[in-house]
Amino acid sequence: MGALLALSSAVVYGIVDFTGGLLSRRVHHTAVTFLGQLGGLLLASAAALLLPADAVHPADLLWGALSGVGSGTAMWFLNRGLSRGDMAVVVPVSAVTGVALSVLCGVLVLGDRPGAVAWLGIAVTVPALWFVAGGRAGAEKGTADGLVASLGVAVQYLALGQAGPGSGLWPVAAGRVAAVLVLLPDAARHARRLRLPPVRCAQAFLIGAGAALGLVLYLLAAQRQLLAVAVVLASLYPALPVVLGLALLHERISRRQAAGLLGAGIATVLLTLG
Repeated sequence: MGALLALSSAVVYGIVDFTGGLLSRRVHHTAVTFLGQLGGLLLASAAALLLPADAVHPADLLWGALSGVGSGTAMWFLNRGLSRGDMAVVVPVSAVTGVALSVLCGVLVLGDRPGAVAWLGIAVTVPALWFVAGGRAGAEKGTADGLVASLGVAVQYLALGQAGPGSGLWPVAAGRVAAVLVLLPDAARHARRLRLPPVRCAQAFLIGAGAALGLVLYLLAAQRQLLAVAVVLASLYPALPVVLGLALLHERISRRQAAGLLGAGIATVLLTLG
């Protein structure tokens, strides 16, 4: 059940990244990110109220808030990268690097001990990212945003995984509050950008609610299996936006970028097996 929940989280996040990237190309990424977090806050709060929680401790809420800081930051840079770069490049960079950072933090901070296969996956990540970043100028800008987003992805997964199983979904709700607060100054600076047509607002809200659903599924998975396994399985989400970007948007990538993406896929599989 834990693996299924983590893979379901990956599917939801894949859809969120694809639709969020499309919307970020039509309206400012600040509006997509901030309004999305408001939608995520509504969904997470409703889900937390519906799912019983045995014991919610302040530490659980603090871990959830730290996770929200990471996810808010990650979504802002990811949406900016998707607004000016190819999905087939930006999303894999954020995901694979986030997985590698999560594994390293698990080793240095949490005492995890990955096997040789996982270490091989981390080693493959470095040249893969170098090849992915070797595309045209637009892809390079998107790659830089993807790399910054990966830091937030790592914080998001690692912090949320520390919440106790008795806390229910309240850590996810606390994270949405923190994400809104983190994004609030940027939203205030771009207040005019937030004045969107009702249809666009609804789309941003639904995208954010989808992201919150992905985190709910990840948290439930992390409570049922090893954190490292939940992280890497949930991080398989780039496959969906990459395929959709190539098939529906007719995005093109160079041979070097294709080699890098192949390496990123291999690294993700190795990290999963490790």
